[in-house]
Amino acid sequence: MTTKQTFTQHDPSRVIRADRGTEITAKSWQTEAPKRMLMNNLDPEVAERPEDLVVYGGTGRAARSWEAYDAIVRTLDDLEDDETLLVQSGKPVGVMRTHEWAPRVLIANSNLVGDWANWEHFRELEAEGLMMYGQMTAGSWIYIATQGILQGTYETFGAIAEKRYGGTLAGTLTITGGCGGMGGAQPLSVTLNGGACLIIDVDRTRLDRRQAKRYLDEVDTDLDTALAKVIEAKKNKQALSVGLVGNAAEVLPLILDRDEAAEVDIVTDQTSAHDPLSYLPIGVSVDDWQDEAEQDAEKFTIRAEESMAKHVRAMVEFQDRGAEVFDYGNSIRDEARKAGYDRAFDFPGFVPAYIRPLFCEGLGPFRWVALSGDPKDIEVTDKALKELFPENQHLHTWLDAANEYVEFEGLPARICWLGYKERQQAGLLFNQLVAEGKISAPIVIGRDHLDSGSVASPYRETESMLDGTDAVADWPLLNAMVNASSGATWVSIHHGGGVGIGRSIHAGQVSVADGTELAAQKLARLLTNDPGMGVIRHVDAGYDRASEVAGERGQRVPMIPELDKRDEESAAQ
Repeated sequence: MTTKQTFTQHDPSRVIRADRGTEITAKSWQTEAPKRMLMNNLDPEVAERPEDLVVYGGTGRAARSWEAYDAIVRTLDDLEDDETLLVQSGKPVGVMRTHEWAPRVLIANSNLVGDWANWEHFRELEAEGLMMYGQMTAGSWIYIATQGILQGTYETFGAIAEKRYGGTLAGTLTITGGCGGMGGAQPLSVTLNGGACLIIDVDRTRLDRRQAKRYLDEVDTDLDTALAKVIEAKKNKQALSVGLVGNAAEVLPLILDRDEAAEVDIVTDQTSAHDPLSYLPIGVSVDDWQDEAEQDAEKFTIRAEESMAKHVRAMVEFQDRGAEVFDYGNSIRDEARKAGYDRAFDFPGFVPAYIRPLFCEGLGPFRWVALSGDPKDIEVTDKALKELFPENQHLHTWLDAANEYVEFEGLPARICWLGYKERQQAGLLFNQLVAEGKISAPIVIGRDHLDSGSVASPYRETESMLDGTDAVADWPLLNAMVNASSGATWVSIHHGGGVGIGRSIHAGQVSVADGTELAAQKLARLLTNDPGMGVIRHVDAGYDRASEVAGERGQRVPMIPELDKRDEESAAQ
């Protein structure tokens, strides 16, 4: 007879840190790697509220409960190289005998059947300990703290600079909100592109944390002072970021009513608007936030949505005055629409506005982590990548900037954007470096779920698709199955991450470069097929650039005669 399992989500006595070095407790690096990455997600340097298992985004957890976490770690230590651990919404539910090419871990988080895919039903299940929210990379154990979003944010602001400001943000002012786990990348991304940035957050501790890590230059509590600093920086074409303690839903309308509004060039937002309980309504203090959200979630949601409507209205009015305004993927427009604001979608999401041409080339976030814990291993990979892609000056600029500005949080890690037929080159190079002893321990290779062919998210990655297939979720499911068939060490399918329940399905994959020949075979297939999904997804949607890339780089597409050719080079791998 089964009994109700113990369910503990809050334990302030827990302080988790991944092991370092070359000694392992698991039976191989293929299972030591997911264990260390799970632990790294909950490192106090990395996680938002590690005592609650929350990694980022207000509710994104690495495991459903502390009891589930302990069971996952115990099982990974005992797992054989022909076994697969199944994790259902943060809880280990079984171990299956598979084979050495199969993933060591398969993860599914917060997936609900369509008619039940809403926050209310999810929260009922979560409260009973039956489900958790995995965000994108929290519940798939490949979060690498703020750096993980930094490079994508840097790319986005760089694309804005190219589109509108002659290739640089020098002499521009960006105003945004949200300086937490994801939004904290915004100020440094703006300054790395030469601009001035005012970022607003209700919680001073978030701003202070970003300042301590050099993602943010200064913190102020007075609007007059903060505005004066960033406007002066704009006039002097100086890169400067200032954090302002305040509620963006209040501050943006205040700025609109001032003469300084004319100085604002770019407006966006990365507050945790995807979950209304993680967005602070006007009139609620930070100290009362959690209590009020828990006491009456429905009332709190209504108040949050009303505040978001004011927030979005101000963004639209900035656009009316000529500013570049975009949604940065947190669903704030839809929450404002729910509150009755009928112009909520007057400004675009960042993917259709700036990123989709990159997706057509299979370009997207490629991230890696040094399991040794030794920063020197990342130095070796940075140098090797620059030698591998000597003509890619954009990549070199990013790697140099990351080396100078990015302070490692948890295990040393790096991220860059690479495309179809580039990622496998990098993976094989890393594996060779491990085999030759030039890197002291294996490297974990993963990506954000925000990628060219791994997401169905109509308010973000697949907004305004050319053929109208914004909400078709077959693609991330195919992506996960392809990755599981191509040698990934662990694969995940999540619902809702980044934009909220009911709004997305997305898939993640992670592999381990352990220096073996088997790892090389897996990496060659996986890191070709994964971004290849992005290419064929956009070919299918009718993007000419994607068809060009497929033809140039050998991606076979059966329904298009000129692309229905076997790639002999890939077939030989």
